[in-house]
Amino acid sequence: MSIRIGILGYGNLGRGIEVAVRDAEDMELVAVFTRRNPDSVKIRTGNVPVVSVQEIDEWKDKIDILVLCGGSATDLPEQTPKYATMFNVIDSFDTHARIPEHFAAVNEAANKSGHIAVISVGWDPGMFSVQRAYANAILPDGGDYTFWGKGVSQGHSDAIRRIKGVKDARQYTIPKEDALKKVREGSLPDLSTRDKHLRECYVVLEDGADAAAVENEIKTMPNYFADYDTIVHFISEEEMKRDHSGLAHGGFVIRTGKTGFDKEHNHVIEYSLKLDSNPEFTTSVLIAYARAAYRMKNEGQTGCKTVLDIPPAYLLTQSGEELRAHLL
Repeated sequence: MSIRIGILGYGNLGRGIEVAVRDAEDMELVAVFTRRNPDSVKIRTGNVPVVSVQEIDEWKDKIDILVLCGGSATDLPEQTPKYATMFNVIDSFDTHARIPEHFAAVNEAANKSGHIAVISVGWDPGMFSVQRAYANAILPDGGDYTFWGKGVSQGHSDAIRRIKGVKDARQYTIPKEDALKKVREGSLPDLSTRDKHLRECYVVLEDGADAAAVENEIKTMPNYFADYDTIVHFISEEEMKRDHSGLAHGGFVIRTGKTGFDKEHNHVIEYSLKLDSNPEFTTSVLIAYARAAYRMKNEGQTGCKTVLDIPPAYLLTQSGEELRAHLL
């Protein structure tokens, strides 16, 4: 039996989920929900309805996992607890500082309704989180370093677009090369958030918008830009389409540590990603964890989970015997 997937929101992430479900042998897309006029949303999968979000409660018994594709700034803090009362859900909430409070709200809703929810799934938080956990377990005497980019951050771009007066925006996260070099040398440098990354923003303004006010709001935005060196460029809509239409991204998780009776041996663990499409990779991770959520629900589990709570074997379609024979 196929896992029945619903998508809420049909932007970059929603389109990526559609592709990932198509490529998953054990899943089928059954509905796409939108806040827009459903007639204006054209999807690529035949015979799948596009439905107004106002009618979503009519689908409670027709969907196994609802994938929430909204933004972390304002959508998911409201949507994930709300829809966890109706469905088993999964999201890509990526505001690291607010994950504990988001987890608490979703966990309460999912436990009360008997559903399972998986939050903060993607590559960071997500795959990078798993790598940090493994590396900490292996090298307890050491330090963690995470670098993102160079690439477009969907969450940060979305946060800028929600500022009054902004018509469109792209935000590039750029690692600072001197910091990256020090970490790879194993010197365990003490690096602040500002030391590690630069954030570069390209913004198209609405007619009549106050550029100075928009730039100030970007640079002082907590959890997104306030702790970073941030550059803001104001460009035309034509320049945005010509020069900033791609969604490449990537990054590095590095842990350096020492072993030996006298701590004489240095070790470096590095995990890296180079992504042509940030949303399509993110949604590929989401779909793997949707499979895990479905299995855990069938085992009787409820409440909120993160990637740190889920065994790797739950992500794959193969049996335990096949995994031990081919991946172990």
